Amino acid sequence: MSTPETIYDRKDQLQQVQSALLPGERLYAVYDAKGVGTGYIALTDRRVIIADKSFIGRAVALVSMPYRSVSSVAVVSNARFTGNFFSTCSIIVTSAGGVHHEIEFRGEDKARHAHDFILASMLQVR
Repeated sequence: MSTPETIYDRKDQLQQVQSALLPGERLYAVYDAKGVGTGYIALTDRRVIIADKSFIGRAVALVSMPYRSVSSVAVVSNARFTGNFFSTCSIIVTSAGGVHHEIEFRGEDKARHAHDFILASMLQVR
């Protein structure tokens, strides 16, 4: 279920995620991603959903990672040049199995929100 406060960049991505939600699951944000292989990242009250477009053809995999299965979330930063830790727009989400998913956002504020939301959610389930 989406909330009135759901943040999103593209309506088609929002609708795709909404169709994949579990009963009672709350959707908070769907951010469009830049770069090769990633379509978007969605944040719910239960999991991170990443649209992986790295397959041959037009295939897309929706990768679901419950927060208890996320081992780390990291900011990719060039802070030594700018002094602002969130000066870049990428985060890396690592699953418990060691798979890294790098997401490049369309804005520092979106990267910061996704990082902080994932980190807070990870800390609540541990």
